[in-house]
Amino acid sequence: MSTQDIVLISLFCAIIVALGLIPPVNIAIVPVPITLQTLGVMLAGAVLGPVRGACACALVVLLTVLGLPVLAGGRGGLGVIPGPTGGYLLGWIPGAYVTGLLVKTFAMRVSRRAPQLAAYFAACVAGGLVVVYAIGIPWTAVSTGLGMGKAAVGALYFAVGDTLKAAAAAAVAHNVRRSYPIEPR
Repeated sequence: MSTQDIVLISLFCAIIVALGLIPPVNIAIVPVPITLQTLGVMLAGAVLGPVRGACACALVVLLTVLGLPVLAGGRGGLGVIPGPTGGYLLGWIPGAYVTGLLVKTFAMRVSRRAPQLAAYFAACVAGGLVVVYAIGIPWTAVSTGLGMGKAAVGALYFAVGDTLKAAAAAAVAHNVRRSYPIEPR
């Protein structure tokens, strides 16, 4: 890894942590809060590419496991992993990877602005929602005993907000990459 890689990974780790400073919104049906940190996950993958984006998220997970209060609401510690939010947290790593991979594979190959922006959005939805939910929902179901049905219904409360975050991440990543081209890794 180059110095630039380390700086970018650290920067996006800090962005994800900073987005956790905004207080979480708790909902009654599932014990998983709504946070802005998933926006940072999608941004990390879309801007940095698959490897560096996943590394930025892995660094946040490592800081969490080490006990630093880097998650929304000042949460941290090894106890977060077996809890209801642990699957979503661990899902950030492959979520950022998939987002970055799709941006690198598809969005970067489109030359026109609107289709490229749509490809960024699709990448953010696929990585930031589909992959993260695919890991988070079963984890929540098992850790809370809610069952897959209730955990999936609970995740629907997040879907609208996460789709808006995906749109914001796509717009920001598209403009950042146009202004400051970073080779995706």
